[in-house]
Amino acid sequence: QGRIVESGGGLVQPGGSLRLSCAASGMIFDIYDLGWHRQAPGKPRELVAYITRTGSITYADSVKGRFTISRDNANDTGYLQMNRLISDDTARYYCNVVRERRGNYWGQGTQVTVSS
Repeated sequence: QGRIVESGGGLVQPGGSLRLSCAASGMIFDIYDLGWHRQAPGKPRELVAYITRTGSITYADSVKGRFTISRDNANDTGYLQMNRLISDDTARYYCNVVRERRGNYWGQGTQVTVSS
C-alpha cells in the first residue's frame, strides 16, 4: 500500500543547487527512517544521506558539507538539499523509507545531471 514519489531532479551546471523531494503516502510516515541513495551508470548504488525516525543524520563522505537531508513529518515528505554540485553527483536519486520488520519502500527515482 505504501507509495513513494521523488521529484526535483533536472539538469544543472557545476556549482549549482537542487532540492529533491520525497513524498510518501499509504503509511505511518513518522515511524520510518528515510534515506537517499544514488546510482550512476556502471556504478553500484550508494547511500548518500540518512535520517532516522528520531532525527539522527549521517552522510556519505563525498557529500558532507554540500548536501542536507531533512524531513517534514506533518506533510509526510523528505528532502535532500544539494549545493555546490559537481559532475560526480550525476546519478539517479532514489528515496527509501524503511523500518526493520515494518516496511521497506522505494520510489521510482529522479535524475540529476550536472554538466556545463
